[in-house]
Amino acid sequence: MSPPDVIAVPALDLQRYLGTWYEIARLPMRHEPANATDVSAHYSLDEDGKVRVQNRCRVEGKVEESIGQATPVDEGNAKLEVTFLPEGLRWIPFTQGDYWVLKLDADYQVALVGTPNREYLWLLSRRPQLDAATRLLYLDEARRQGFDLSALIDTPQTGAPTA
Repeated sequence: MSPPDVIAVPALDLQRYLGTWYEIARLPMRHEPANATDVSAHYSLDEDGKVRVQNRCRVEGKVEESIGQATPVDEGNAKLEVTFLPEGLRWIPFTQGDYWVLKLDADYQVALVGTPNREYLWLLSRRPQLDAATRLLYLDEARRQGFDLSALIDTPQTGAPTA
């Protein structure tokens, strides 16, 4: 029997979600080296209403950056599609990834983000560190939604600047 569908939060206030988030933990992904530290994402609104995504991390002491764009695909704004292709190539079909907000606290300080196929998952916080009880609460939600956390990577946040 397969697990039930992944469920996003019913509504996301994009204006409140904008700003900087720190990666606390993630499932492995090919675009982010396993040894990346100080991973952060900064979201801002473009003139066209789409979300500019600026991801930064440190890999072996060097800052790496990716710029992308996210577009809400549901009325509640909690399901987005993200692309990191160069701007002139973003029209190409099937080059966007899902970014669903699965759990979010009322103050927009902690978020659990994943994909409906359960391949990718991120635990994000407005601060570089997250207390153990909150971390466990959010990861329990991931498990409840059928995510396999056996390969979960805890992201070191050393305080080294990535700007």
